[in-house]
Amino acid sequence: MKIALAILALIVAALIVPLFLPDVGREAGVDPNRNLPWQVTADGQGGSTVFGLQPGSSRLGEAMRALGDGIEVAIIAAPNETGSLEGYYAQVKLGFVLARVIVTVDAPETAISAMRERALKAKPMESATRKITLHPDDRAAAEALPVRAIAVIPTVNLDEATVAARFGPPGERIVVSEKRVHLLYPKLGLDVVVDGDGKELLQYVAPRDFERLRGPLLAAQPEAVPR
Repeated sequence: MKIALAILALIVAALIVPLFLPDVGREAGVDPNRNLPWQVTADGQGGSTVFGLQPGSSRLGEAMRALGDGIEVAIIAAPNETGSLEGYYAQVKLGFVLARVIVTVDAPETAISAMRERALKAKPMESATRKITLHPDDRAAAEALPVRAIAVIPTVNLDEATVAARFGPPGERIVVSEKRVHLLYPKLGLDVVVDGDGKELLQYVAPRDFERLRGPLLAAQPEAVPR
């Protein structure tokens, strides 16, 4: 009986102590109030900063130092396409927000084609898309290339009210379907996709490159209606 009571006391302590010691369980070196997805600033000259990075200027190697080493760098290609060079994080702590992160590298098509020729292997993905593993020499070269865009898929669900509370009213709202809407922030270089049937997506580019987000969106969704 005494042993059972002692075990019960330990369990209770394990549950209660963290309530009084908020730093317990917090990852060392991670500030929960820093590098949050809504902490994005524009410099007024066509650039922006988010997660300590400047889309369009910062290099992939800088992104790896800012976001951590758990990155998988590969060429992602649909059938009959050259593909894009991307870095993928299955999970990153952005302040107190957990998210998947995709870093798109600004690599010329000719460079990607050359990397594909030297690639080690290709692995099928969904919808016939392939993930092509880089040769080690190309992996090192990729780290010197600039980051074109950063995509964030948070583990928590967002709605339009939450997005507006964090980022302010969007500059443009494009309805794609009854449950899917794009909230556009051209001055921040940000597109927030709110999806009632799936996960939300935040896409960051330099404000000067915002048409890279808006243009393909309108072209791919001719029925989309700005509101």
